[in-house]
Amino acid sequence: MNTDFKRSLDAYQARHGELRILDVPPLRYLMVDGHGDPNTATDYADAIGTLYPLAYKLKFASKQELGRDYVVPPLEALWWAPDMEVFTSARDKSKWRWTTMIMVPDWIGDDMFDDAVAKVAAKNRPAGLDRVRIETLREGTCVQTLHIGSYDDEASVLADLHHDFIPNAGLRMTGKHHEIYLSDARKVPAPKLRTILRQPVEPAADG
Repeated sequence: MNTDFKRSLDAYQARHGELRILDVPPLRYLMVDGHGDPNTATDYADAIGTLYPLAYKLKFASKQELGRDYVVPPLEALWWAPDMEVFTSARDKSKWRWTTMIMVPDWIGDDMFDDAVAKVAAKNRPAGLDRVRIETLREGTCVQTLHIGSYDDEASVLADLHHDFIPNAGLRMTGKHHEIYLSDARKVPAPKLRTILRQPVEPAADG
């Protein structure tokens, strides 16, 4: 059976124009950290060039060794900055910090990860391989929506999310802004890109 987590996990479901509160379960990811404008930062390209070979190596190992096949999930990223306004009204990509990620099934153990890293290193070693790790992300309660369009057009959606929907729901932001890239930006025109925008939240303090 070929599991497709985009279909089986509620965390990958979102609708355009709808802000939805949901509980996201702990999920296991391949991760690489960095900072700077994703359009120009060499570290960002190196991170993506590391995650995909490793993700596919783990997929093939899971199928061959465990008899469990799955569709490699989409690229994701956590984004943050000391001043979160750089994502909205003062959109300054040079100040962004990020963690690029690809989710892996919870049956992928540390031993499989270590073995996959060794195999990837032995053939055309990616520049970011020394920075990759596997880690469980626990986001819990989140608000998310589906954005359709250019990444640069997210600012108004995020401003509404941060300054209207979340406080009006009696919540406050916690954790890091999370994006899930359902479209391949190399193949899909910017106006048609589909991106899940997610923000972890918690109840606002009384008073």
